[in-house]
Amino acid sequence: MEKIQRNRNNYTLLVDFYELTMAGGFLKSGRAEQIVTFDMFFRTVPDHANFAIMAGLEQVIDYIENLNFTEEDIDFLKSKGIFDEAFFDYLRRFHFECDMWAVPEGTVIFPGEPLVIVKGPALQAQFIETMLLVTLNHQSMIATKANRIVTAADGRPVIEFGSRRAQGYSGAILGARAAYIGGCIGTACTLADKLYGVPSMGTMAHSWVQLFDTEYEAFLEFAKAYPDNCVLLVDTYDTLGSGVPNAIKVFTEYLVPNGYRPKGIRIDSGDMAYLSKMARYMLDEAGFTDCTIMASNSLDEYTIDNLKLQKAAIDSYGVGERLITSKSAPVFGGVYKLTSVFDGEKEIPKIKISENVAKITNPGFKKLYRFYDKATGKALADVVTLAHETIDTDTYEIFHPIHIWKRKVLKNFEAVALLEPVYEQGQLVYDMPSLDAIRDRARDQVERLWDEVKRLESPQEYIVDLSQALWDLKDQLLKAHRKGIS
Repeated sequence: MEKIQRNRNNYTLLVDFYELTMAGGFLKSGRAEQIVTFDMFFRTVPDHANFAIMAGLEQVIDYIENLNFTEEDIDFLKSKGIFDEAFFDYLRRFHFECDMWAVPEGTVIFPGEPLVIVKGPALQAQFIETMLLVTLNHQSMIATKANRIVTAADGRPVIEFGSRRAQGYSGAILGARAAYIGGCIGTACTLADKLYGVPSMGTMAHSWVQLFDTEYEAFLEFAKAYPDNCVLLVDTYDTLGSGVPNAIKVFTEYLVPNGYRPKGIRIDSGDMAYLSKMARYMLDEAGFTDCTIMASNSLDEYTIDNLKLQKAAIDSYGVGERLITSKSAPVFGGVYKLTSVFDGEKEIPKIKISENVAKITNPGFKKLYRFYDKATGKALADVVTLAHETIDTDTYEIFHPIHIWKRKVLKNFEAVALLEPVYEQGQLVYDMPSLDAIRDRARDQVERLWDEVKRLESPQEYIVDLSQALWDLKDQLLKAHRKGIS
C-alpha cells in the first residue's frame, strides 16, 4: 500500500513554556551541550491493571523529523520579551543530535521501566519532553484500554466507535490508531483509515430510520443500497416489537429473493442481554442463524464481562466514549526524568528523591531486559540494568525492588533486550513497522503473559526487577543524600 502523506503541522512549539526558559538558561550557563540521559517511564497502570501496551512511537518520530524553528516561531518568542538574540541564533541552527532508544510499539510494558532513553546535549534532550509525553501517554492509555475491552470480549470483534466523544481531533484519529494496536478490528473514524490504514466501518444511525415514513421502508431502502453489507439498527422505536420483525421482513422479502444474506442487526439501547437473546431466537426461527448481532452504547470491559455472564447473544461490540477517552482511568502517568550527566566520558548518575517512595527515580544510563521461560515461552520478569552490565543466562537471581527479601533464581530462560536504537546522533536508524505488524506484536506479547497477570480484577503482580548493581547504586545515592553528600 502506498504510504499516505501525514499531516505535517509544525508542532515545534508544542512544549511547556519552561522547556524554552530552561533552554535559554542552558545557553547562558554554558550547559546546553553537556551530555545527559533522560528516561521516559510510567508509575502506575490505569484501571488498577498490571500491564500496559506501548503506542505512539511513530508519532514521536514524525515530530522529531520535523523539529525546527521557523522565523514565525522565532518572531513569536521575541514577543515574549525575555530571550536574547543568542538564543534566537541557536534556534535558527537547531538540529536534533541526540541518541534515542525505545521499546517498540505493541510491546507489553510495566511501571518503573524505561520505555524511552534519550542521550545527548542537555538543551535538546530536555526540549522534547512535552511532545514525547503527550504522544506516548495518550496512545499507550488508549491501546491499553482497548486491549482490556478486547480481552473481555473473548474473541468477539470490537470496533472503536468513539470519535464524536474523543477529546479533540487528534484524540479521535490517534485514539483510533491506538485502539487498533490494542486489538480492535476497526474504527468508525474514516480519517484514521485514510492516514493510518485502520479499517473504517459503519452502517446507519437512528436518523436514517427516522427520515423515512416507516421503519420497514428505511430498512428496505438501506438493503437496496447495500445488499452485500446489510446491517440494520433495530432499536429506534421498539427493538422486539418492530425493529427485529421489520428487519426479518426485509431479509425475507428482498435480500434472500435477490441472492443475498443479511450481515446483521445492531442494538444500541435497552437491556442488551435480554434483547440480544430474544432477537437471536427470532432470527433463528426465521432461518437467519448466520445473521450476527452487534451491541453498542456505553460499553467497556466490565459491562461486556457482565453481558457474557448473562449469556447475552452478542457477536460483536461497538465501543465508544469509554474506550476513546479511557473514561474509567483517563490519565496515563508517564514522566520524563534526568538520570545522568556526563563529564567527558565520566558518567555522573542523578536521582530524584521524594517523600513519596513511588516518585524516587532509578539513576544512571540503563538497559531493559525481559526474561522468557524457554519451556513455556511465557514472560517471567523484567530487569532494568546499568548500561555496562551483561546478563548471565545460566542462572539469574531476581528480587522484588522494594521487598528485597523476596528472591528467586531463574534457570532455562531467554533474556531479550527490549530497548531498540531509534536515533544515533540525530539520524533516524529505526525501521518503522507497519500498523498491522505493531498490532500483531501486541497480540503476541499479551499471549506470552500468564493468565494470572492478565486478570481484569486483582491481577498477579509482574515483577520489574532492578539488577543488583543498579539497586546498589540507588541505595548508595539515597544514603549519600541522607548524609548531605553531593
